[in-house]
Amino acid sequence: MQIWVYGLGALAIAGAVFVWGASLGGAQAQNVTLEALSGATLAADDSLLLVDIRTPEEWKQSGVIDGALLLTYSTPEAFLNVVGPQLKAGQRIGLICRSGNRTSRAAKQIAPLFNGEIVDVQGGMNRVLGQGYQPVKPTRAQGCQSC
Repeated sequence: MQIWVYGLGALAIAGAVFVWGASLGGAQAQNVTLEALSGATLAADDSLLLVDIRTPEEWKQSGVIDGALLLTYSTPEAFLNVVGPQLKAGQRIGLICRSGNRTSRAAKQIAPLFNGEIVDVQGGMNRVLGQGYQPVKPTRAQGCQSC
């Protein structure tokens, strides 16, 4: 009897851990989409405010998408304080980083605070550059204060 009770308790704990873990990383927010957009599309799509959340060193090393806003991601609140005033009515936010890992985490953090669509650019700059996109040099006008 005692073994059965311990087994039942362990099963309950395992179930709780599974549900907790799924809520942290597995679920995609309703307003976040993962899209494999081309560099040309990212540069030309006026319905999307593309934000490159990498560091200035990364921008300088590989270049950036033409027209992207350059803003190293720190917190969702700081991000929205800078990006919010630059959004046009109905415009989506696009997030790009080196490989897509940072944008995935950032999108999940921003989504509950943003009442619009967030596009997580699949594969990041690695994929976009690998498809032949020719990046531009980052500029102060885009947000690179050390460029």
